[in-house]
Amino acid sequence: MLFKKLLRTIWHYKAQFISMIIMVLLGIGVFVGFQGEWYSIEKDTYSFYNSTGFADYRLVSETGYSLEEMNKISEIEGVSKASRYISIKTNESKENDVVAVTITTDYEVSGFKVIDGEQYDKNALDAIWISDQYANKNNYKLNDNITLKYGSISITGQIKGLIKSSEYLICTPDENQMMPDFNTYGYVYISPAMYKSVLGGFEFYSEIHAISSLSKKEFSDSANEKLGKTNLILTKNEIISFSEAQGEATEGKTMASILPVVFLGIAVLIMATTMQRLTINEKTQIGTLKALGFRDAKIVKHYTLFGLFIGVVGSILGIGFGYFIAWFIFNPNGSMGTYFDLPDWGIHMPWWTFLVVIAVILFMTLISYISAKNMLKGTASDALKPYTPKAMKRLKIEDSKSWRKLKFATKWNLRDLFRHKARSGMTLFGVFGCTILLIASFLMMDSMVGFVNKFYYGSLNYESQISLKEETTNEKALEIVSYYEADYAASTNVSLNEEAIAMDIYDVSHNYVRFLDKDMNYASLKDDGVYIGQRLIESNHLKIGDEFEVAVFGSDIKYTLKLAGELRTLTKSVIMSENYAKEKGINYKINQIYTNKNKADINKDTIYSDYISIVKSRNDIIKSFDSFMEVMYVMIGALIVLSIILGVVVLYNLGTMSYFERYRELSTLKVVGFKDKKIGKLLITQNMWLTIIGFLIGFPSGIGVTYILVKALASEYEMKLIFGWMTFVIPIILVFGVSLLVSWLVSKKNKKINMVEALKVPE
Repeated sequence: MLFKKLLRTIWHYKAQFISMIIMVLLGIGVFVGFQGEWYSIEKDTYSFYNSTGFADYRLVSETGYSLEEMNKISEIEGVSKASRYISIKTNESKENDVVAVTITTDYEVSGFKVIDGEQYDKNALDAIWISDQYANKNNYKLNDNITLKYGSISITGQIKGLIKSSEYLICTPDENQMMPDFNTYGYVYISPAMYKSVLGGFEFYSEIHAISSLSKKEFSDSANEKLGKTNLILTKNEIISFSEAQGEATEGKTMASILPVVFLGIAVLIMATTMQRLTINEKTQIGTLKALGFRDAKIVKHYTLFGLFIGVVGSILGIGFGYFIAWFIFNPNGSMGTYFDLPDWGIHMPWWTFLVVIAVILFMTLISYISAKNMLKGTASDALKPYTPKAMKRLKIEDSKSWRKLKFATKWNLRDLFRHKARSGMTLFGVFGCTILLIASFLMMDSMVGFVNKFYYGSLNYESQISLKEETTNEKALEIVSYYEADYAASTNVSLNEEAIAMDIYDVSHNYVRFLDKDMNYASLKDDGVYIGQRLIESNHLKIGDEFEVAVFGSDIKYTLKLAGELRTLTKSVIMSENYAKEKGINYKINQIYTNKNKADINKDTIYSDYISIVKSRNDIIKSFDSFMEVMYVMIGALIVLSIILGVVVLYNLGTMSYFERYRELSTLKVVGFKDKKIGKLLITQNMWLTIIGFLIGFPSGIGVTYILVKALASEYEMKLIFGWMTFVIPIILVFGVSLLVSWLVSKKNKKINMVEALKVPE
């Protein structure tokens, strides 16, 4: 009997049950999906790093490292493996693409995974293992020959395998290009034997890679002692393929810890309130069951099943939806697939995610249990009485003269709001929560778009960027600068409080490169000091006018620099003008040239081709920015769409339940002569009051949430909140539009009110 009643009750309140299941589905789905996104990045990338021997530390030297020096590093206690390593940017002969030729003397350190073809052979003299992505984009197949050129040196070999390497997990030529482009840039591996043969018996390795469990200080102290000099030592956290990948996971984790949690909180609390109101509406049915002789325990169990049913069904659907969201964001054919070059794309969930799901189910069950228990208090005759809200005291404003001047609709709505405080509060909370989600989503999008437009479209004022080969002298570089009427820069690595950072020296007389200050305005480099980013200022506790010291790796040279200003930067770097560098006696080597000449014309020009390593057009770099933005658009866009759906479901659900709760009051209004249109206007007015209040509270709260997000993402991007028209216009339209739509739909129910019901209410 009770089972049949369970089915009948579910059918009677089908709109409410469906809406509650949807709320659980959305709340759990968004929460699980965003948790799965960052956790899958973390798990799959770490699995790739471990399987290919991604190095923990890299010693870098312009003069190279010998076999003896590598052996000394291997002897350090706490170092499990070490290998000499080099990556040389060459030009592919057919299309003049840039291809990084990579050699590691120990395949288990900074190696690769073969996707198709033959396994690695360290003694092969004509074998090349090539990136499968680059091969696919450029129509290379197994057993094809490929020729790569570096100045007068040619490397020709047969493609023996298609590979993926964690060293090139994010395959970009440098930090200026944010997204990979395998049409123009790729990588290959060759054996040490082939490398030695190409160089005519000579060997040069610029790096030693080591796998070690030591801390950086322990490793650095031991390495410097073993080699008898100060070395430039980079941790894996300073390598793009590690730092950017883990940064992406951190960003996802940050977003997942704020917005989806708010999302889940709104869904669960609103749904719990709805469950409670539904049980209250069943008070007469509960009393009937009690009068028929059903024991309290059995009745409570019956109504507890409602919450359990909604929690279990909604959670199962939500977990499935969450896996879909995680897959939608993180899959090889999606936006992440254009960023990461991974061999495996498994979806993983943190173990505690399922504890949260179980907690939601238990919470829903507990709410149903408590609600049913409260309805059973007293005798059967007490339980049979319909639920009536507690009698409310007169409002203080009712004793004022201004109260008498108010219209009836205003008086009725004010009394109703205070009489049903819980319902009013939850409606307010629903609007407040949805406003936070929408404001935060659109403000993040506006800030990202503004950041990209300012940082990339505005700062990159050149047509082409030329990277020079390492052996190019400053004299020859200045000849090239003059020939192309260009600006130029020199970049080297230095140590600031034992942290490896870049030191960038610029001459930008043509204004081809521009810099952004902390207020996102374009600033010029003055000759009275250096400029650094927010991250370095905060981590080193610096302020404008302070002096600090940087050390040059591989020598005892140190420079004392004065902080002249703060810039917004992508990388951790010290930026200065060439005049200031000369004043401080800093030795530098020009390695980047910025010009308004076309990339195709530069590639055709053979006068200085022997000194040019790479030419990148501004459009190529901007294209990579656009691809990067697609990743953010997908995540934020999904959150916006789901926020709108949640808003519709939440407000409709609350509106419908409040209608049932006020059914007798609305019946009374019809009895005394109120028309359906007038009653509908009353309902719409009250909902709009709550919408306005909820929006006014939610708007600044949404800005605050976004500020927290931006601060948390500052380790990757030194962004600033930028308010565009979307932040103001679209959330207003959506929140008030949804509220009006829901109010209108609920008000249409007035036609179904049975006026006789008002005469049956015992007060």
